[in-house]
Amino acid sequence: MPRERQAMKRVFRVIDAMNLPYRGRLVRLRLAEGSAPPIRDLKGGRLLARSPEGGEEILRVLDFAVVGGRPTDVRLARTGRIDLVVDSDDGKRAPSVAAHWKVTGPL
Repeated sequence: MPRERQAMKRVFRVIDAMNLPYRGRLVRLRLAEGSAPPIRDLKGGRLLARSPEGGEEILRVLDFAVVGGRPTDVRLARTGRIDLVVDSDDGKRAPSVAAHWKVTGPL
């Protein structure tokens, strides 16, 4: 079954993105294609972000934003939305992901 889970393509759309004062960037995602991944697969995972112009960036998930409540598998499956705190994969610069980008993963 793990191979089947990896083979499923999950595509999210970035609804909104904003810099955080002391770490990374907050991105609000909406599931556009595929089924909702388990929350445990996202935490600490990596995502591939593509801009509308074609640029790509690897994002590392640092944490979940809990402003709207604690994220759960049931909530993600029901609403298709999740808020993540991300950083660039190398950790040396802030990611430039913005609204209307496509995010696939977790990788």
